[in-house]
Amino acid sequence: MPSHQPSPGAMTSKAGTQPSENACTACFSLIGVAGRRLRMGQWHADAEGTPLVLLGGLGMNMEMLEPVARAMPDRRLISVDMPGIGLSPDPIFPYSMPDMALALAATLDRLEIDAADVLGISWGGALAQQFALQYTARTRHLVLAATSAGGVMMPGNPALPAHWLDPTEYSVEAALRRNLATLYNGGGSGQLSLNAAKAPSPLGWAYQLSAFATWSSAAFLPMLSMPVLIMADADDQLIPVTNAHFLHHAIPGSQIVLFKGGGHLFMLSHPQAFVEKLVHFLR
Repeated sequence: MPSHQPSPGAMTSKAGTQPSENACTACFSLIGVAGRRLRMGQWHADAEGTPLVLLGGLGMNMEMLEPVARAMPDRRLISVDMPGIGLSPDPIFPYSMPDMALALAATLDRLEIDAADVLGISWGGALAQQFALQYTARTRHLVLAATSAGGVMMPGNPALPAHWLDPTEYSVEAALRRNLATLYNGGGSGQLSLNAAKAPSPLGWAYQLSAFATWSSAAFLPMLSMPVLIMADADDQLIPVTNAHFLHHAIPGSQIVLFKGGGHLFMLSHPQAFVEKLVHFLR
């Protein structure tokens, strides 16, 4: 198992101290898996039970998942920054969803984890679906939040996707936070801090967007046999709630939970309510 050291600028909690509001309590390491170098993070690594894999959205570095991690102190959490996102090195070649599902499986191999629960948020929900298809036996529970089936997705506010096509809009921290506030919290009424956001590289952003643009899960959704929970927010302007209903009807036996007032990243603006539903499902 690789050693885990905090990345530059990241903070870990120490015995007897309370981490600051913006500190990330994960421990990070750079690992080589499936021919790629990825930054991996773990929270509560000593917690017992089935680990939960967290997969963030388009351009989201792991530190942005901290509100969810803080609300789940009794669960081992694992995540990775996609190539060119956060502190993962840029990809040399474009990649697909199946490529990254393979890299995620190799990450679990490195950690000697046979099976895990998987939570995918937005873009990460696409990867979670692909992983569940390729590695059904390794996926105990699947949770899909603010996501869609890809190519058959019902689009949201037509003004928002135009921001996706210019990677330079996400390569400067100030522009990144401005655009994330528009893209991710549109329609949300809760407080959502973007202080943890780190600008992806233009190449990382473009390749991540390309992987989603060429992918769809519509054909294989009926094949998903593990317990599946779908969560969405009625005020999500980026991925409308219609997409959650599509997933729910296509996946046999799936459950659906709807929120209101949180926007696209409702799990970060309302982490306690989100985690309450998540933990109830995982139990």
